[in-house]
Amino acid sequence: MLAAGRGRRRTGTHPARAGRVHRVTGALAVAPGDRDDGGVTDAPATPPVRHPNGGEVPPGPPGRRPGGPRGRGGRPGLYDRRVRARDERWSVPGRILTGVLARPGLVLAATGQRPPVERGGRVLNRGVQALLALTDLVERASSRGGTSSDPLGDRGAFDASAKVAMPVRTDVHVTGRRIPGPEGAPDIPVRIYRRFGVGIGRPDHLPAAITYFHGGGWVVGSLDSHDASCRLLAAVSGCVVVAVDYRLAPEHPFPAAVEDALAAYAWVQAGHAELGTAPGRVGVMGDSAGGNLAAVVALATREGDVPAPLAQGLVYPAVDAHLDTPSLREMGEGFFLTREGMETFRGHYVPDPADWEDWRVSPLLAGDKRGVAPALVVTAGFDPLRDDGASYAEALGSAGVPVEYRCYDDVIHGFFGMGLVPDCLALATEVCAAMGSLMRRSVPAEG
Repeated sequence: MLAAGRGRRRTGTHPARAGRVHRVTGALAVAPGDRDDGGVTDAPATPPVRHPNGGEVPPGPPGRRPGGPRGRGGRPGLYDRRVRARDERWSVPGRILTGVLARPGLVLAATGQRPPVERGGRVLNRGVQALLALTDLVERASSRGGTSSDPLGDRGAFDASAKVAMPVRTDVHVTGRRIPGPEGAPDIPVRIYRRFGVGIGRPDHLPAAITYFHGGGWVVGSLDSHDASCRLLAAVSGCVVVAVDYRLAPEHPFPAAVEDALAAYAWVQAGHAELGTAPGRVGVMGDSAGGNLAAVVALATREGDVPAPLAQGLVYPAVDAHLDTPSLREMGEGFFLTREGMETFRGHYVPDPADWEDWRVSPLLAGDKRGVAPALVVTAGFDPLRDDGASYAEALGSAGVPVEYRCYDDVIHGFFGMGLVPDCLALATEVCAAMGSLMRRSVPAEG
């Protein structure tokens, strides 16, 4: 997939240019002004722009080829599985499945799904197609399918599958603790990730922090389900990552998750001395439902005592609870995330349809998006939420917010945690690198 994407068109402007949306589609994503190993683009460097919090945002550093074992120039690419093997630990089932999925053609032939899958001109990645075929085979064999009405049962299955789907980075120090929750609510469990060596011995060059909110439809997901993804983010971005175990529905419907997200973000901002991070340099990031919470935090903190985030990373975010988009109608069945599942989870999290209009549920409906943090918005071509992310990126750009929008056309919702498919792991690594780059270039220049 990565090699096949070399010739795909990239359109748009530099992500740091205020009020414009830099678009990247296809398998490769190299921002104009960055130069990959093969010299795909030679656009001039972009001058600094103004950050909503004051000061200037310097342009990003030169990039590197995002995928594949090696760049065309002979240097290692962003993700090289042979190099990274020493820092990755797979479960035994995960190691077996990666070997199987390395030969997707054989898997698809064995499951009778040899023809490529195409929707709206997009062709599904063969490794992803093979993973879906295996998943369907297992579900039919176990008489499972669709979405269970028992969220507690779904949580265990979700966590168990996540532990198989991703390798664990071993070059990251991980600690757990509890932090104060909102007034009247229980403490919030968090998990703190720091790549070994980051911020050590350099008190004048402390790392930034990223507050991370996991996905799972506000109903499933946990610190464990996204442990490997947060390790990857910390290792690649160079930031300290604080993952938040916010309260889940249906036991704790809206707005419990929002309140926990805001409380956790405020703690990260205030706890820089304890975390060993740079004061005021805090971003927010999340996938799916977590992307929704990250967007809400970015909107809610524009005013008040808690500083707004430096940057926001939204990976296939859910930003409109109405669930009425062309991509949902086109991709709402057969690609992991389904319309039925989304409607079930929405009913658990927002039992009152009147709350769909609340911008804390549907941040796309926020009347004023001016002044929010620069954004990285990532979607997948075969994702029912593709239009959610695209619309939100467009809305932010129209409000004068610097936005980098990336759509990976041939993958599905959840690819950020699907390291079993080599291309998905490479793309997840690229997303983490892009977030780290956005955090660095969003620091307001002194003076």
